[in-house]
Amino acid sequence: MISKANNFAYIDGANLHKGIMNAGWSLDYKRFRVWLSEKYGIRSAYLFIGLIPKYKELYKYLQECGFTLVFKEVIYDGDGKPKGNCDADLVVQAMRDAYENKFDKAALVASDGDYAGLVKFLLEKEKSPVILSPHPQERCSILLKRTGVKIAYINDQRSNLAVRK
Repeated sequence: MISKANNFAYIDGANLHKGIMNAGWSLDYKRFRVWLSEKYGIRSAYLFIGLIPKYKELYKYLQECGFTLVFKEVIYDGDGKPKGNCDADLVVQAMRDAYENKFDKAALVASDGDYAGLVKFLLEKEKSPVILSPHPQERCSILLKRTGVKIAYINDQRSNLAVRK
């Protein structure tokens, strides 16, 4: 992607957080936002995330880093774990923006096969999507791989994007 382009990123916040956490490191979100801009020409980065009031400082920080937060109301499962499934909201936003021709190319930060339909749609619309997988290659969905879309693995950028102590 070209750095001067008008490209948008659609980020599954839970998928990003879990993928990086499972890889054993912490993402520097400010550095990540700069990297998205410089490497992929991302002008707008939508971060889809569950809304939990006790994390309001985190949300403020993410906004200061340059992310546009899109909140989903959270429900709790039987074990009391929060669930803020944002997949449908992310797909609707990306498709709406594509139909309204708001961006040139799209980056999808997720490893979930539920997004394969969106990837195919973006390919048909010639929006040249790229997947930025927070999970390692073996954990990235085969459904995404079968679309033929370019996939980059965020873990490969660990030395550039990890929180420095």
